[in-house]
Amino acid sequence: MAIRCVAIRMSANGYRHEHITYIQWLQDGQSLRQSSSRAEMVAFVEDGGKAYVRDQFGNLVYLRVRVSTPGNKYVQTYADGIWSDNLLALPRF
Repeated sequence: MAIRCVAIRMSANGYRHEHITYIQWLQDGQSLRQSSSRAEMVAFVEDGGKAYVRDQFGNLVYLRVRVSTPGNKYVQTYADGIWSDNLLALPRF
């Protein structure tokens, strides 16, 4: 199952990937939006789940798990060997 990330919720005064608290998504072929916490999305990706964002050209850019300096896990898009800000470009909910 692949899911498409469509919106994010940030913590108060947050602006980096580590500050994403929830990610809203759609399962491929479905129209019902659902949301997962950052920890749930990290677990989904670590367990082999595929989550992606469409970039401005319509390309699929997949999420990968990263670990911040203090040791907190979060997700960020990664394409062509480059970490990108596609998640941060999504609308807020």
